[in-house]
Amino acid sequence: MPICAGYTIIEGMKSKLRSTLLPLLTALIWGTAFVAQDVCAEDIPPMTFNAIRFFIAVLFLLAVKAVLKRIKRPAAAPAGEGERRTARRRLVRAGLLCGAALALASNLQQAGLEMGLDAGKSGFITALYVVLVPLGGLLLGKKLPAIFWAALPLAVAGLYLLCISGSFTIAPGDLLTLLCAAAFTVQILLIDRFAGELEPISFCIAEFVTASVVSAAGALIAEKPEFALVMKHALPVLYVAVFSCGVAYLLQIIAQREGDPAIVSLLFSMESVFSVIGGAIILGQSMTLREYAGCALILAAVLIVQIRGSGGGKTDCQPGSPDV
Repeated sequence: MPICAGYTIIEGMKSKLRSTLLPLLTALIWGTAFVAQDVCAEDIPPMTFNAIRFFIAVLFLLAVKAVLKRIKRPAAAPAGEGERRTARRRLVRAGLLCGAALALASNLQQAGLEMGLDAGKSGFITALYVVLVPLGGLLLGKKLPAIFWAALPLAVAGLYLLCISGSFTIAPGDLLTLLCAAAFTVQILLIDRFAGELEPISFCIAEFVTASVVSAAGALIAEKPEFALVMKHALPVLYVAVFSCGVAYLLQIIAQREGDPAIVSLLFSMESVFSVIGGAIILGQSMTLREYAGCALILAAVLIVQIRGSGGGKTDCQPGSPDV
């Protein structure tokens, strides 16, 4: 076997393993974070909670960036002043847009939990962004795979079973979480627009700074933050801030850079399954048979949308993109 081919096979196996394990770990963190958010929703108002968690996430990522800067070899040729100014403007614009969408989505989600929606149900309704993202792409002129139209009726049927009562009403918490899924759709499309142009950690920091400021402003206007209640749930807040925001977002970036997008997205969608398992094991929550059937249909739609053909990767020994 030629050395080049052997190297390619070994590197491909390593990349495939990373692109499987990292998304699963990310989905596990995001799914169990619903449990922590549900616990915090008992006492901490939504915007106060998100202002604090995004602020802590910023501190965490700044620390990570400082450590990486010390151990990473310096670039061969630093960019010129004009190029750095352009990059800063791009980063600020991306941070403002993505952070505003993230703040809206996160506060709607947390408000839904505060109104009584349990962790598992919130996780499944939020997972509808996986169906909504291709629909948003269609509005932007992107072509949709035919399989999307097979998944959409399943998602609608599942949503009906999960959220609609016998009198054809939607609970307020369900509606807020539906709006949250739409806001996350906007955020995902915006990240898709900017991610390739920006260094990942700086992008996350800019996004989280905006989300924290927007949430803090809303909390000061509409809520009455109480420090004692925040300290009462210090561990769940730290878990969501450090792991769900900081760690999971970085894992997401690494996984999407290295893995097949269809497989990676499919694995990310497992967060909805982990949210139900976490809610059942940790909080003792349960849903009716009808609601579980709705969850099954929504998960089927999520998986069907993601299972589609993808192009092959590199077949030579060209080096990959440099880390940023």
